[in-house]
Amino acid sequence: MATARALALHASVVVASLGLMALAALPAQAAWQLDPARSALEATVVELTPSGPVPHQHRVRELSGRITEDGTLRLPLRLNQTDVLDRLDSLPVWLQGMAEMPLATLVTRLPPERLDKLAVGDSLTETLTFTVDAEGVNRQESLALRFTRESASRVRITTAERVAVDGRELMANPTLRTVILLLGYEQIGDEVPITLDASLIAR
Repeated sequence: MATARALALHASVVVASLGLMALAALPAQAAWQLDPARSALEATVVELTPSGPVPHQHRVRELSGRITEDGTLRLPLRLNQTDVLDRLDSLPVWLQGMAEMPLATLVTRLPPERLDKLAVGDSLTETLTFTVDAEGVNRQESLALRFTRESASRVRITTAERVAVDGRELMANPTLRTVILLLGYEQIGDEVPITLDASLIAR
């Protein structure tokens, strides 16, 4: 009887040890953050001219932000991330001081475990709700994004469907309206199509 108990106890210890070893071997939840060198937004602004619509391509580069443990991602968009500064000879003094301040901040939630469970080569499409804070004016937008696991430490994000921002809302923002006028666009179309191509890297 004592031998049986000893064998049972020994077996329990072995099973418990194997369980702990298996848990230790599981990968820890990754800390995902945007890779600024490979993360950008592109927008097509259609200038309305007397001779007809003229499309212009603009880019917001070096997107940065990280997904916190609760899945929150904050994405500030600053004037100095755009190609506007490259296209203008000079900015008004008051705009120069705002070059590093967020014109808008996008906030959304994506549980990081969804990315952790994604196998290399696989993709998933998520419709995320973004809260957009632009100079104190808040609104919500839904955006369908495709997440593709390119390697153990990299996930590529692209827009999964056509997305367009309301051009009238852009013109209603005093700072953005000033920038648009400085670019020489007196009127723009009601839709500004945008595409996202970004990379999340695990830290």
